[in-house]
Amino acid sequence: MNRLQAIRPFGQRIWLDNLSRELLASGELARLLQEDGIAGVTSNPAIFHKAISTDPRYREELAQLKTNASLSAEQRYETLVIADIQAACDLNLPQYRATAGDDGYVSLEVSPALSRDEAGTLAAARRLWAAIDRPNAMIKIPATAEGIAAFRQLTAEGVNVNITLLFSLRQVEAVWDAYIAGLAARHAAGQPLGHVKAVASFFLSRVDSLLDEQLPGELQGKVAVALSRVAYQRYLERFHGAEFAALKAAGARAQFLLWASTGTKNKAYSDVLYVESLIGDETVNTVPDATLALFRDHGNAAATLTQDVAAAQATLAAAAAAGVDFDAVGEKLQQDGLVLFEKAFAELLLLTA
Repeated sequence: MNRLQAIRPFGQRIWLDNLSRELLASGELARLLQEDGIAGVTSNPAIFHKAISTDPRYREELAQLKTNASLSAEQRYETLVIADIQAACDLNLPQYRATAGDDGYVSLEVSPALSRDEAGTLAAARRLWAAIDRPNAMIKIPATAEGIAAFRQLTAEGVNVNITLLFSLRQVEAVWDAYIAGLAARHAAGQPLGHVKAVASFFLSRVDSLLDEQLPGELQGKVAVALSRVAYQRYLERFHGAEFAALKAAGARAQFLLWASTGTKNKAYSDVLYVESLIGDETVNTVPDATLALFRDHGNAAATLTQDVAAAQATLAAAAAAGVDFDAVGEKLQQDGLVLFEKAFAELLLLTA
């Protein structure tokens, strides 16, 4: 068993934060699933911008799509990437079936331009869900107020969702509120719950990158892990307590936390900090290729997520005493993330225009 495979017995699943035709056609994604135990795939506009701009496998199809003047740039983009998502879903389908829907998901994001448009997000999510037409697809939606409202409705409709760009406990709690409300509405309508799967993508390295410059040395590089450990304790309370018991008995799945932005940005920290420190049951970590290779080389698998919870709480208290407003930080980082994704998406559409 390699170091990545060694994470699985602790109840965590590793997803790959990357997708391209090169990964699919070369057999590399299949190898990662087989040899490293990768259990899913996430994508975003930046990932697809890099893929389409650098991978020659897209050129012929894109040139053909451009001959059809009736297609918009976004329609051409969707045609290209939906095929990739479908292929990745098909590769992951055996483990989706073998685990009764626990593993094997592939995420595609709605246009970031819709982040403040609930109706537009709903329409796009429904369209992409239908176009992909795979049970192990996930539609990725940013956790703005409008996105969370859309998420509640999509959950009620039985659409799998990866709700993303979460940076604070308040944002995570709002997402869980929406998920539970959506499941309750679905249950009340007499609809089955067992196939509905959602994850809450909590971003890590960007938290430390923002806060380190305003915190004393003893707190630097510790806040993101502390936030994650405290969020996990809240997850256990909500999804393993009385609040979720009736829905769980009816077949509903808990909404796992997914650790995102897990590549270490500060060279002074361990290059596997955001993987090694947050291994625990009923969680996902979506890992970029470089960090995956680093953990495969020298990462250590252990049940770390529930370690030192009191110390994590003390770290957050000390950061708050030093002037950190975690809710304000969460809103700033979410807005910054939206700007980055909107920029990547706009550049992506220039490629397909």
